[in-house]
Amino acid sequence: MITNDLNTEIWVISDTHLIADVLHDNGQAFSRMQKTSQGKDLYYQETVLKSFVKMANEKQPAAIVVTGDITFNGERTSAERFAQIFKGLTKTKLLVVPGNHDIFDGWAREFRGKKQFYAGQISPMFWKSIFDKSYRASEDEDSNSLAYSVQLNPNYLLVLADSNYYGKEETTTAPFTKGAINRDELKWLEKQFKKASQQHLRPILFMHHNLYAHNPVVNQNYVLDNAAEVRRLCARYNVKLAFSGHIHAQNILGPQEMTPTTEVVTSSFCSTDQGYGVVRLHQKHITYVRKSFDMRKYLDDHESQNYTLMHFHDYLKNLQLGTLAANLMQTDLKKNRDSLDLIRKMGRLFAEMNYNFYTGQNHLKNNQLAKIHASEAYKTLINEHPEYELYLKTLYDTSSHSNLQVKIRY
Repeated sequence: MITNDLNTEIWVISDTHLIADVLHDNGQAFSRMQKTSQGKDLYYQETVLKSFVKMANEKQPAAIVVTGDITFNGERTSAERFAQIFKGLTKTKLLVVPGNHDIFDGWAREFRGKKQFYAGQISPMFWKSIFDKSYRASEDEDSNSLAYSVQLNPNYLLVLADSNYYGKEETTTAPFTKGAINRDELKWLEKQFKKASQQHLRPILFMHHNLYAHNPVVNQNYVLDNAAEVRRLCARYNVKLAFSGHIHAQNILGPQEMTPTTEVVTSSFCSTDQGYGVVRLHQKHITYVRKSFDMRKYLDDHESQNYTLMHFHDYLKNLQLGTLAANLMQTDLKKNRDSLDLIRKMGRLFAEMNYNFYTGQNHLKNNQLAKIHASEAYKTLINEHPEYELYLKTLYDTSSHSNLQVKIRY
């Protein structure tokens, strides 16, 4: 048991995608990788994570749970560096689950000058060795996967599942995007839920892949392949809360059909606005609030002289918006070079709509949404890219539902 405190706070982050500083020289090959990393920051994550540890030591949550994709592309050195940074925690337990980029990822690379080189990958055995402190806190481990359970306090059991497909040895192929809870792990998962029921504990599920479809258009390979089976288990044992990552977007879905589970998906910590979740667990309820990490207070004197670090959220937003806008504009510029101003507006609008969805700030009033739909940029965007029309309509929500906070009652 991590703590005897009946009123406990934990934090949740996801998709940190750390590439250790020693794996690159800031050269041309690494610069190319940064430009194609879909809005992830690859340069400053060691500084960011060290600052996050400083904040944790100040505020002292009982645990920090990371729901996968700890590394950029499964570099063993990056996982070791992550664990080393979080060894700085004084009174907080680090609990991790792997993501689809962590175990036997054939894209693991280091970067020198203009070239890339293969980097050592992470086997399941190495994973457990690197994060041995997490597994030492476990009540039970699944012998067929990297799943384990941890009793948080007298009321709650944290069930940390391994939802990833990976092989049995190092590979040169791309990592799987899709995931599932395999048959043997499903049996183990039910054992944990049953034990929680027998011991009057409330189980909370953590994994990388999603239990529900958080976007009705884009969800393939993000939702568990056998989500229906996992949902049935959640229904049978009244699992009221689950956390996941993978889609890099902040989203909360309440109970669906016969499943009583609310699922919180946490956005990527290495992009957008460094979102993390503060979860407060009490005897009769749980509250979740998404916060944005401001690291300026935790920078040392040297780091405080760095303009980018002192304006980090602006840097991340421009990185994300620039990537999204550039991807769209690249094709439109080839079609019509005479409408550069309109193409820029289209790119900016497309990027901002996505950014608001990623950060969970996608709630608008009906008249605000109507104004967007009536704009020349939006109309032209839909006309030029009809394949995006349905997707763009799913990005905004005019209901009173919040993606930033939720309360679970028992």
